[in-house]
Amino acid sequence: MAITTCVFDAYGTLFDVTAAARQAAGEPAFPALKDKWMDVATQWRLKQLQYTWLRAVVDAHADFWDVTQNGLDWALESTGLDGDAALRQRLLDLYWELAAYPEVPAMLTALKAAGYNTAILSNGSPAMLDGAVQSAGVGDVLDDVLSVESVGVFKPDARVYDLVGQRFHCATDEVLFVSSNGWDAGCATGYGFQTAWVNRAGEPLDRLPWTPAHVLSDLTTIPDLAGA
Repeated sequence: MAITTCVFDAYGTLFDVTAAARQAAGEPAFPALKDKWMDVATQWRLKQLQYTWLRAVVDAHADFWDVTQNGLDWALESTGLDGDAALRQRLLDLYWELAAYPEVPAMLTALKAAGYNTAILSNGSPAMLDGAVQSAGVGDVLDDVLSVESVGVFKPDARVYDLVGQRFHCATDEVLFVSSNGWDAGCATGYGFQTAWVNRAGEPLDRLPWTPAHVLSDLTTIPDLAGA
């Protein structure tokens, strides 16, 4: 069936999750971060994701902002930077202003011009997602921003993917779901979406029962893929 709806994960897919640590590392107030920012960014993101999975498994849901803070605290302690309260606060403030990847505005604009529904489907809380969308200036090319908070469980629970059909009244195979997380794209394949994994880092495929239908290095070709 033809694609009618293009849905994107937010963090790491549309918005650069390394941007907060990278920007803070260039500020004079945080010299200790200069050589550690990539480790902080990587561990922060990994623990953030791990905590969503663990909370989903044990039915202990929390707002994604709480999970984000927990992940940062772990990463700062792991890298020996946990004693700097000002650094912690700066990183958290910057997370509300994450930059979009360079190709994102033009890609979303092209999808809207071609008549596709466009949306975010994210673990992020509504407030966090609104901050990121407004900061990136892409609100006018998104039809909706869907948050897991409406169902109280993190991805890849099927109830999260259900939100797309409920909002757009489309069949699962009319949806092109795009994520930078291989596990997310793989599980969405199992759910029934057509999928693309944006593998910016050149990582191996996750060993899951399902794999993404397409593997891309960035989002530039999404409009062509939707129309293929």
